[in-house]
Amino acid sequence: MPHAVTKSGKQVSKSRRSRAKAGRRKSEPRYSVGLPSNIARDVQKFAGTVDTSMSKAITMLVRIGLESQEERKRAFFEKLRENLASDDPKRQDQLVDEFRALILGQ
Repeated sequence: MPHAVTKSGKQVSKSRRSRAKAGRRKSEPRYSVGLPSNIARDVQKFAGTVDTSMSKAITMLVRIGLESQEERKRAFFEKLRENLASDDPKRQDQLVDEFRALILGQ
């Protein structure tokens, strides 16, 4: 088995070097995604607009989408808390419509 010599003169086996190297790498999961051609074109335009790679553009768009979802959820619960005590049936119907729009994004 090949051995490397460290600065201190010790011999280190290749497998130990590989494990040490692997420990230094970020252990972030990586994914491959397939995009419909129309969405891929939109992402490519966005990437050009913000002067970044397609991969980074996809990351940015996913992050924006997740943050938007969290904001919609917060807005939903805020409105719900504000209007829980409403006894007016018309107001309740209006709230149901508003909540439906918040939940479904319409």
